[in-house]
Amino acid sequence: MSQPFKLPDFDDVLAAEARVAGIVRETPVLTHPALDAAAGAELLVKAECLQVTGSFKIRGAMNRLSQIPARGRRAGVVAFSSGNHAQGIARAARLLGMPALIVMPSDAPQVKVDGVLADGGEVHLYDRNSESRELISDQLAADRGAILVPSFDDPDIIAGQGTLGLTFARQVAAMGKPLDYLVCCAGGGGLITGVALAFEQLSPGTRIWAAEPEGHDDWGRSLAAGEIIENAPGTRSICDAILTPKPGNLTFPLGKRLLSGGLTVSDADVRRAMRQAFRHLKIVAEPGGAAALAGVLKGVPEAWRGSRVGVVVTGGNVDAALFTEILSTDG
Repeated sequence: MSQPFKLPDFDDVLAAEARVAGIVRETPVLTHPALDAAAGAELLVKAECLQVTGSFKIRGAMNRLSQIPARGRRAGVVAFSSGNHAQGIARAARLLGMPALIVMPSDAPQVKVDGVLADGGEVHLYDRNSESRELISDQLAADRGAILVPSFDDPDIIAGQGTLGLTFARQVAAMGKPLDYLVCCAGGGGLITGVALAFEQLSPGTRIWAAEPEGHDDWGRSLAAGEIIENAPGTRSICDAILTPKPGNLTFPLGKRLLSGGLTVSDADVRRAMRQAFRHLKIVAEPGGAAALAGVLKGVPEAWRGSRVGVVVTGGNVDAALFTEILSTDG
């Protein structure tokens, strides 16, 4: 597979850490015995839902946009996203004095649309079932002379997301609890492959697993096949943040080398994990952000029992009405 860019490496993640310093916060690692008992393993939960803009996406956005030279900032940036990348780009653009236009699906959670608007970004809505966000974004960027910033298939985005892995690996090491496994949700793969680059150097014994919605498990199937496998068109899930068609052309070669496999979760699993996160950890997790926690709370694979498992809760941007409905439902 030809690569339009050099694949990022550990040095790129370290460089990204310097660029995002002072913008991103060090989110906590949380534990609770009730979650350990449910999983059958010791869980260490990285609460990235408490990050600036409510998700990890500010990491990649800030790393990418901060490298745009001053002369290229006047026309701004265009991005496409169901919401969290949108908010990360809008915030980074505002901090750097750049205009930002975000192409978002018409069914994106309103809280994510509002987040973009609050940071001064413009929103262009599209129908995810009948229109191509890539084609729309390409045209808008060309019309404006703006820079198109992908949500995951970009070396600087991947490296920026990898800074989460640096902090997580260092935090668990400081606790004296290095991880046997780490589970992270996967959409396009920018976060999980960036995290894996960090862990490859700082905690090489940790095995990295993806968590995905049932019927949208393109990473799990692609890793098993050794090649990119697309999801069937129209597959839906409550996990709006991670419903990408397939792994990226940059992220998959990294994932093929660094990831061990995938776990699948149902919408019911995700709802249950959101309730458990709120009850025991006192955090708000959006559906896609709770996928990894959902994957382990079903009960870890037999080979993992009694091990130490890191879990990334990647975002907390959920509409209040949906969150209220999920909390009020038993099961």
